[in-house]
Amino acid sequence: MEKKSPFIINIGRSLGAGGRYIGKKLAEHFDISYFDKEILALAAKESGFTPEIFEKSDENKGFLRSLINSIAPTMSGDFYSNQISDESLFRIQSDAIRKVAADRSCVFIGRCADYVLRNHPRCVNVFIAADEEDRIKRIMENAQTDEKTAKRMMTHGDTKRANYYNFYCNGKWGAAATYDLCINSSVLGLDGTFDFIKDFVIKKLELDKD
Repeated sequence: MEKKSPFIINIGRSLGAGGRYIGKKLAEHFDISYFDKEILALAAKESGFTPEIFEKSDENKGFLRSLINSIAPTMSGDFYSNQISDESLFRIQSDAIRKVAADRSCVFIGRCADYVLRNHPRCVNVFIAADEEDRIKRIMENAQTDEKTAKRMMTHGDTKRANYYNFYCNGKWGAAATYDLCINSSVLGLDGTFDFIKDFVIKKLELDKD
């Protein structure tokens, strides 16, 4: 399908809104790469730090102080002499995102990729929300947990993502003005939402239809 320069689909999402499912379907449809937690492994490889650091910092501002105490015995002196920080890890992860985006078309899930790639000429930035009832049900199914725990996970997950995004980016997490498209996946269902976003991407980026 792709005949022009690489293009990027960035997906922000509320916890339980189906962002990963939709993102994977978009990547499959357009035959492009998909990056969710995969970008953490790439950042670790590029930086030389252990994947554990990036996994624990994932969309979580302010984790590092507590992490240092638990992993300090395994870290080299360079960790301290370089004064690694949350901001440094974000910068390393951002560099990994930019490197991938310069080379190929792909879907990025979260991790401020829309902000990191704000100067990329061919990006579509989408935020996927959903009704609370649907989100809780989906979290219960995915995490194999009860309703009370799922609701707590939903609230905590959204707060963590919002704090992370709002700290590092100019826009506001989940706010319509921050994205090209905001959509409630409860209205059309996950597959219907995929179809809607797919058509939006094709029109915005002037892609050929299959």
